[in-house]
Amino acid sequence: MKILVTNDDGIEAAGLAALTEALSGLGDLLVIAPDRPRSASSHAISLREPLSLERVTLLGDVEAYASNGTPPDCVALGLSRIGEERLDLVVSGINRGTNLGEDLAYSATVAAAAEAAICGIASLAVSVAAWDEPDFRPAADFARYLSRIVLERGLPAESFLNVNLPNLSASQITGVALTRQGRFGDTNRLERRQHGGRETYHWVLKSNLNHRGQPETDIEAIAESKISVTPIRLDRTDTNLLGKLPDWNLRWPA
Repeated sequence: MKILVTNDDGIEAAGLAALTEALSGLGDLLVIAPDRPRSASSHAISLREPLSLERVTLLGDVEAYASNGTPPDCVALGLSRIGEERLDLVVSGINRGTNLGEDLAYSATVAAAAEAAICGIASLAVSVAAWDEPDFRPAADFARYLSRIVLERGLPAESFLNVNLPNLSASQITGVALTRQGRFGDTNRLERRQHGGRETYHWVLKSNLNHRGQPETDIEAIAESKISVTPIRLDRTDTNLLGKLPDWNLRWPA
C-alpha cells in the first residue's frame, strides 16, 4: 500500500510528525508537505510559479519532502513522484484547530483531501480542536484506525472523510459520531484596530462554536466530546434548488 501524508501547517508541524509515526507500518509512506504554514488557503494551486521538492529528514527512513506549493499541490506532486505506481490513500493533517461547518470552505487541510478525491484516491482530513498545545496522540491513533478501514473497504468515488477530534485524552473522548456539516451561529468578521494610535489595520475574528439546535452535526459532536466523522462529496450541486429553477423560466436572449 502506498500512502501520501500531507498537511497545511507545514513540514515542521508536530501534527504531521505524529500522523506520520502513527501511519508507519500501514504501508509505504511518502510525505510531501508545504515548506511553511498554508492554513486557510483553501484549494489554491500554483499556476504561475514552478513547484520544488526538497528532501528532508523525518522519522528516520521515511521518504519526505518540503515543497513551496500548497497542500493540493503536494497531492499532485505525490502523484508525480510515484509515477506509474498506485497511490492508495491520502491522509491530510493532523491540523492544529478544527475544520468544522463553514471552515471547510477555507481549509487547506480539507482541500488536500478533496484534491485526492478529484484524482480518484481515497482520502481523509484529520483535525484536532485546539490551537495551543494540542494533544495529537488520540487523533494520530484514530487516523491509523480509520485509515486501515478505508484501505480495506474503500470510499465512493468523489467522496472523502473529514475527521475532527476534541482536544482531550483518549479516556475523555466519549465516542465517535457520524455527522453532517454544521453551521456556525455567527460569521467571521473584521475588527478595525490601530497600531500606535496611527496606522489602521483589520484583524479577522473567528466565528463562535454554537452547536445549539444542530443535532448530528460536526459542531455538536465536538461540543459533546466526541470524534466527528463527516463524509464529504465533491459535487456541490443544490439539487433542491435545481428542481425549482425551471419555474424561473430562464431564457436567452433575456
